Amino acid sequence: MTPILLLLHGFTGSGAAWADQLPELARRVEATALDLPGHASNSEPRSIEATADAIADELGGRRAHLLGYSLGARIALRLAVAHPEAVDRLILESPSAGIADAEEREARRRADEQLADEIERDGIEAFVARWERNPIFASHAELDPDVTARQRAIRLGQDPHALAGSLRLAGQGAMEPLHDRLGEVHARTLVIAGSLDPARSRAELVAAGIPNARLAIVPGVGHTPHLERPGAFLPLVIDFLQEAAA
Repeated sequence: MTPILLLLHGFTGSGAAWADQLPELARRVEATALDLPGHASNSEPRSIEATADAIADELGGRRAHLLGYSLGARIALRLAVAHPEAVDRLILESPSAGIADAEEREARRRADEQLADEIERDGIEAFVARWERNPIFASHAELDPDVTARQRAIRLGQDPHALAGSLRLAGQGAMEPLHDRLGEVHARTLVIAGSLDPARSRAELVAAGIPNARLAIVPGVGHTPHLERPGAFLPLVIDFLQEAAA
């Protein structure tokens, strides 16, 4: 059976965040964009580990290509490590393998807990205004206004309690770091990162740790190449999938 392509969005996103990419990808392969736990229609938050297990169970023995961005990339990476039989090809956009240092990880967990409390206390509008000022999104100043508006609408549509739960359970401070397990990834892997992304080094570490992984740096963009330069991002993904099929 031909593998299905699963698109996994980032924190504050939804399956609808892939609206500009999904039609073109679906012309070439069966594809679906999921709402991840704690987001949009999937209101019950889960950990990275539990989400990966659940996706593997839902596949029911079918293999999948995975395209994950940020949070979605961490889930996709966990799937490839914990359920290698379920993953055919792995595409990781702006990924992280977690935080290896225990003290740094605990500090991040506390910071995520504080931010989750603020989301619940102050509401989604105040949080989104703060989130969009994150330095990793500085390059979004160049985005098409329509794209910016669609992304903001997705963020504002989140349930604050579900989103806070996702941060507590699936934030980088909560996930099991995977640096020492990257060598267990058997899927052919493409890692995509923006040249201006402040977190680019995380993606480079992931690519360096996965056997035979390919690293593609998209010039002039930050943390979201699929939004900032779709004309460069989509060919990378499509060529990789077609190469894999061949």
